[in-house]
Amino acid sequence: MKPFTRLAGSVAAVQLALVANLAAADVPATDPFLSAPSLLARTTKLASDEFEGRGPGTHGEELTTAWLVEQFKSFGLQPGNPNGSWFQDVPMAGMKSVTQFLLHHAGTNESLTFPQDFVAWAPPQRDRVTLTNSELVFVGYGIVAPEYGWDDFKDVDVRGKTVVFLINDPPIPDPHDPTKLDDSMFKGKAMTYYGRWTYKFEIAAKKGAAAALIVHETKPAAYPWFVVVNSWGRERFDLDANPESQVQIAAWISLERAQKLFADAGTSYEAAKASALRRDFRPQPLGFTADFDVTNTIRHVRSKNVVAKLTGSDAKLRDEWLIYTAHWDHLGRDEKLTGDQIFNGAADNAIGTAGLLGLAESFAHAPTPPKRSVLFLAVTAEEQGLLGAKFYASQPLYPLTRTLANINMDGLNTWGRTRDFSVVGLGNSTLDDLVREVAAAQGRTIKPEPMPEKGTFYRSDHFEFAKVGVPALYGHSGLDYRDKPAGFGQAKVDEYTDRDYHKVSDEVKPDWDLSGAVEDLELLRQVGLRVANGSNWPEWKPGTEFKARRDEMLKLTR
Repeated sequence: MKPFTRLAGSVAAVQLALVANLAAADVPATDPFLSAPSLLARTTKLASDEFEGRGPGTHGEELTTAWLVEQFKSFGLQPGNPNGSWFQDVPMAGMKSVTQFLLHHAGTNESLTFPQDFVAWAPPQRDRVTLTNSELVFVGYGIVAPEYGWDDFKDVDVRGKTVVFLINDPPIPDPHDPTKLDDSMFKGKAMTYYGRWTYKFEIAAKKGAAAALIVHETKPAAYPWFVVVNSWGRERFDLDANPESQVQIAAWISLERAQKLFADAGTSYEAAKASALRRDFRPQPLGFTADFDVTNTIRHVRSKNVVAKLTGSDAKLRDEWLIYTAHWDHLGRDEKLTGDQIFNGAADNAIGTAGLLGLAESFAHAPTPPKRSVLFLAVTAEEQGLLGAKFYASQPLYPLTRTLANINMDGLNTWGRTRDFSVVGLGNSTLDDLVREVAAAQGRTIKPEPMPEKGTFYRSDHFEFAKVGVPALYGHSGLDYRDKPAGFGQAKVDEYTDRDYHKVSDEVKPDWDLSGAVEDLELLRQVGLRVANGSNWPEWKPGTEFKARRDEMLKLTR
């Protein structure tokens, strides 16, 4: 078992190496409260074993949220909850599932092995959920998208059945150039929400399916199988008494086991994928039935969003809000592991939360507060499905009709300064125009996310604000690093995904260079100031899927 606190010598060695890097780095002149040393110190604190991996509903949460409040208080900010509290309680249910999964085919019975073959849980908050003799039906990508003239279900009744999904959107070839994807279908290379795993489970429930089984593939999912195991194979959380319709069983199956499943069904996985690219695809029975038996250990917790506010200086505008967000949580501890048991989550998202604190300190010490009020919101349970942000969006502390924008930080640049800055979902809102202006003043350009097929826009807390109509900005570090060879940035992204993402090895590294993170935070500070002091509200651009919700919301209040 790994002790909760590291040896002091190892911490000191990492810090000395980083301080040396920072001293040598060409850190651009910026706000004095946005400094690489302070960002490093706060990240190191949040990612320390002392906070036990910052798991919701744990002692690590108590320590983390208390420390965040101490920081906000020290800046002179006010409690962000109108009731005078620094917290917004988020009622959640934590569930540990033990699942038996059996397949029946042509007189044979086979028990699948967790976690090598599958990861499954029962979303209904019941002690035991069983499903017997449920027919397996392959539903392709499982998408119903009228705007694309696409319906994978057709008129097939899947009530009570186990539907098997492919991950992501269908990659439809361009009819004029088969080496490219058709931009008119599911945004071409980019992922739409139809490709998100959450959509798969939602549409399965809507169609009355009893179970949903998603085939995992590393490349389209953008993370390897161990991320599925580490993220959903242990205790899972949901909002307590979640009223949304849910399947009885939600599950992932490994690619290798899925390939065997389709082969035993008399076809091949690749042939099934090819058939799902056709508009006339119809659900295909696989000749299998499934039994699931899930025993849940359930505990009810009140996790916490931490909220601090800076009241605006303009009496007419101070009831309008800009919200900065970062998620404080990570994956906690896993006592089943030998050796290191703590998921420290340094890059995901200790550093983003440290950045939120830096911005809060900067705003708090400005000679004059901005005209509008600013809320600094450290949300819980992002790793569990954006639950803290989802709860705030459904139970806002301040009216969404008077919330101008959300600026979200999930990870920051740890490898030095870049010539560019990446906006996830570039082109969605007028916030991008502000980013472009500020970046130009820094001598930088803005670019779209380099791999939109990962569906990053749907994978962090800003999405919950976007869904309810609030214009949201989620930026990533650029990839064009100064004084680094071509391909350096992408190589670092790939290295992190392969080695550290949702692993216990996501810790502060001695070769980090936080000068780029400081420059990115300065950009986000300047964008926030322009929103908080500007005469125009940020808007969704025409054709964006969130514009209608925002327009209708504002029509009722203006």
